[in-house]
Amino acid sequence: MTDAPITIASDILSAAIHPLGAELTWLKDAQGRDLMTDADPRWWTGHAPLLFPFVGRSRGDAYRLGGRTYPMPQHGFARRMDFAVKERTDASVLFRLAADSATRAVYPFDFRLDMGFTLTGATLHMTATVMNRGEATMPFSFGYHPAFAWPLPYGGNVADHRILFDQPEPAPIRKVGAEPGLIAHASAPSPVDGDTLVPTHAMFEGDALIWDDLASRSLRWGVPGQPNLKIDFPDTPWLGLWQKPGAHYLCIEPWAGMADLEGFDGDVWDKQGILCLLPGDSRSFRMDVSLVDV
Repeated sequence: MTDAPITIASDILSAAIHPLGAELTWLKDAQGRDLMTDADPRWWTGHAPLLFPFVGRSRGDAYRLGGRTYPMPQHGFARRMDFAVKERTDASVLFRLAADSATRAVYPFDFRLDMGFTLTGATLHMTATVMNRGEATMPFSFGYHPAFAWPLPYGGNVADHRILFDQPEPAPIRKVGAEPGLIAHASAPSPVDGDTLVPTHAMFEGDALIWDDLASRSLRWGVPGQPNLKIDFPDTPWLGLWQKPGAHYLCIEPWAGMADLEGFDGDVWDKQGILCLLPGDSRSFRMDVSLVDV
């Protein structure tokens, strides 16, 4: 195991991924300009944690399964664990996390999580594959949590940035409720005007904005008329946007799953967004980030 990030590169982009959490720690263009968070400790030192085996917070930081209660930190444990490097080239790397005695104590399933990163031209391809190697049906969720630069380094200020969805998004959204980190039962009006969201720091004073009725599987982030980031997430039906108000990033988070609803005290199988993985099966979640001219 290496303690240093692993760097990969194409002719247009370069990236570094740390084995701790298989976390993407930076993404840069050919001129070395940063496309992700500056990780200023005044706000948040994360970069792009992987959310597994659950997305968001479990009420009381614990979940129930078959009459037993297990501890579970917000967004699961994968982001705090060392991944093994299984394959590596100049432009790609594959990390692996497998169940062990420590994970089975809090999540009694024989899982394997492979996380692959490949740079091809102007695109970073990321694919997470969750496998059930045990004999019991496995409940899980998965999410990405990358923090992209706000503002991006191509001109324009914070207020000029837009999220352009690939479809209109009129459906109501969800927000965090009074219980810290948990989802309110009531929905909120969509802040999207047609297919365009104009984010402001003030939007995030109450925590994340969450789309659980999302039509889009692709969006663009940036200033109109300048290079943008195109983000594709074909395998994750939900989306979270988050920042600490005033920070220099916006987290654009494709999810398959989310936090508990306020007051939830049921079995994990009754939790919203839980996925079912049969013994021997696997499921993959792709996210592509491309630097595009507009």
